[in-house]
Amino acid sequence: MGHSAMDVTRLAALDAAQAARVLSEVRSAALAGQRTRVAPRPVIEESWERMLRSGVDPDHDFRAGLLGDEEIERRRHASPLRHVLPVLREGLLSVADTAQHIMVVADEEGRVLWREGSPAVLRKADGHGFEVGADWREDVVGTNGVGTPLVTRRPVQVFSAEHFVRTHHSWTCTGAPVTDPRDGRLVGAVDVSGPLETMHPATLALVDAVAKLAQARLRELHQASLERLRAVAAPVLARLDGRALVVDRDGWTAAVTGMPYTNRVALPASLGRDGRCRLPSLGPCAVESLPGGWLLRVADEPPPREAVRIVLDLADPRRRAVTVSGGAGSWTHELSPRHAELLCLLALHPGGRGASGLADDLFGDPGRTVTVRAEMSRVRRFLGAFLEHQPYRFCDRAEVELLLPEDPLDLLPHSTAPAIVRERAARPRAPRPR
Repeated sequence: MGHSAMDVTRLAALDAAQAARVLSEVRSAALAGQRTRVAPRPVIEESWERMLRSGVDPDHDFRAGLLGDEEIERRRHASPLRHVLPVLREGLLSVADTAQHIMVVADEEGRVLWREGSPAVLRKADGHGFEVGADWREDVVGTNGVGTPLVTRRPVQVFSAEHFVRTHHSWTCTGAPVTDPRDGRLVGAVDVSGPLETMHPATLALVDAVAKLAQARLRELHQASLERLRAVAAPVLARLDGRALVVDRDGWTAAVTGMPYTNRVALPASLGRDGRCRLPSLGPCAVESLPGGWLLRVADEPPPREAVRIVLDLADPRRRAVTVSGGAGSWTHELSPRHAELLCLLALHPGGRGASGLADDLFGDPGRTVTVRAEMSRVRRFLGAFLEHQPYRFCDRAEVELLLPEDPLDLLPHSTAPAIVRERAARPRAPRPR
């Protein structure tokens, strides 16, 4: 590659057409494996490398089928982003109209759910397949302002030929991920896009700031919902003896009695169907529905020690999850990047790892044990019944299966943990199809 990354924003602000020509030369040389006189920005170069590995065609766009109207409405209703559309509109729409841009909101899978802004630009976007219901994942349409932020989990501006697919070179796109402030789970992305001559270097900071405002609003809404549930729970818990807690539909705790407070419990999908359940951290519980949540009364009997099966699924680089199956049924919990790293390391070391060993694995610094212990404490909130400590390990009655991606480079691809990097390098790569 070249000697230094070009300052796209500065060059484009001075002369958008010249910046587009330079980027086109850089892209052509990079795709041909030739040395470039300037290097693409690291976030763009890394995206291009992912596109080459996944087989995206750089010269012809590919359009997956649009979602039907019913599926679009279902996804809109299920998406937390519906609650923050007013924040996104207030922060971005007026700017988008003035700058001849459009605002696009996509879910965590890169499906466009909402799209508003300049009518003329909306019509141009239709010609590129940038429509409601379209799939704009990075590995489908190449480097772009929706799919790339979802992969990198950070704001990204993509100008002209920084788009991997040639047909998108007349556009500039700026997007930022939106995460659930409660647990860091990715819920979608917001993007501002338009013709390349309308590119402005301040757009990246603006989109990032509005995405963070949306996350703050989600936090406020969650706290308000817990306060409402807490008001309902107070008289109910006051009449009970023994251990009990009230949680919302996602397992976040509103109130407890007779037991230590815990932020969240992992709930099975079948919760409440037969009036009882077994939770990993609590054992057998009686379940009653409350407005906006559940009352869980913990039984006094000790939890049984039957064997369980734990599947740690890291096969999809965009989604990480752990599934626990046992006599009481099964449940799945989506993992944050850090928790996925920790559980992957425990699965790779069935004999266990101490706090200093995990600190060395994660940070290359065995002294960072406080951080490791804090993260493991969070992991134990949903997996505590199946983890031991001193050293940290899965319990003996757990049969653990680790599902890994076919390409070792897709193993937690954004992790910089030294042990994960070594694991990627140690695994043989599958041969590429000719």
